[in-house]
Amino acid sequence: MIPIIIPAYEPDSNLPLLLHILAENHIGPVIVVDDGSGDQYLAIFEKARSLVAGNGGTVLVHEVNKGKGRALKTAFQYILENYQNVIGAVTADSDGQHTVDCIRKVMETLQAKPQELILGVRDFSGDDIPWKSRFGNNLTEKVFAYVAGVHVSDTQTGLRGIPREFMRDLLDVAGERFEFETQMLLESVNRYPISEVEIETIYDSVEEHQTHFDPVADSIKIYRILGKKFLKYIFASFSSSILDLALFSVFCFFLEGRYVSYVAVATALARIVSAVYNYTINYRVVFKSKENVGKASTKYFLLALVQMGLSAVLVSGAVMLLPFVPKVVVKGIVDTFLFFVSYHIQRRFVF
Repeated sequence: MIPIIIPAYEPDSNLPLLLHILAENHIGPVIVVDDGSGDQYLAIFEKARSLVAGNGGTVLVHEVNKGKGRALKTAFQYILENYQNVIGAVTADSDGQHTVDCIRKVMETLQAKPQELILGVRDFSGDDIPWKSRFGNNLTEKVFAYVAGVHVSDTQTGLRGIPREFMRDLLDVAGERFEFETQMLLESVNRYPISEVEIETIYDSVEEHQTHFDPVADSIKIYRILGKKFLKYIFASFSSSILDLALFSVFCFFLEGRYVSYVAVATALARIVSAVYNYTINYRVVFKSKENVGKASTKYFLLALVQMGLSAVLVSGAVMLLPFVPKVVVKGIVDTFLFFVSYHIQRRFVF
């Protein structure tokens, strides 16, 4: 038995139709969450309640609209408290995009892989796909792959198989609306492998497709989550530079007059300490690595040496080729480029 979660806000006739087919096929129990739809939708939810009750399901109610993320958390909490032996749950949308066969396919995959996050992924190449869905998914797919290092074909899919322990973890994860599903993908990195299951792509029509997803407001929330992870990397690098300069000043103060080459000694000591600091922040905070500390540190400091050498070579070459460009500008461009490359390498190979 694997429960099915269907968050619903102002649903149409597709919801009772889906519940009827699920009941006929004895699939469930089904947990429907009325996310503050209002009195005008009471009849639909009363019908939903009667359709899911026969197989041990229920309808949970938010008095006001709290968002899809909160609706999913409400259902997670209910399942964790009332279904002790289930391996996880499947989430599906209420708008008719997910067929019973697709839901069953994701359930079966979760049954076979109970420690993995299962995604029912759509094919976005067809002409019948609304432009908002196609554009939003393609852009988020590329950004997510760079930031998180995981390729997900359909970042916005609502059809997912979620392991029980992951549901428990997700109760404390930030995000109350559509951005919660992106946060879920980020939380799975290095913890729960992702398996993709191809599903049908169903829309009433490109023109008439209805969605509560706001392409501006909700996209901003999604990219804010992805940006927050990259900002941690920027903070680690910036704070390391500040620490490096501060330590350099302190070491120069104490070493001046004691060594002829005190500047070189101060530079080396400051760089070692700031590099250890940067490595620690990246390991524990930015990438939350589970890599062996010895292996990760070896790869990290090797990368630092290579990056320092590349910077010297590329800046020197660019200055020779472009003598009319200020050296500071050249170095800034080269080091910025290496900064982004370094993030990719650290995320994929180091941590």
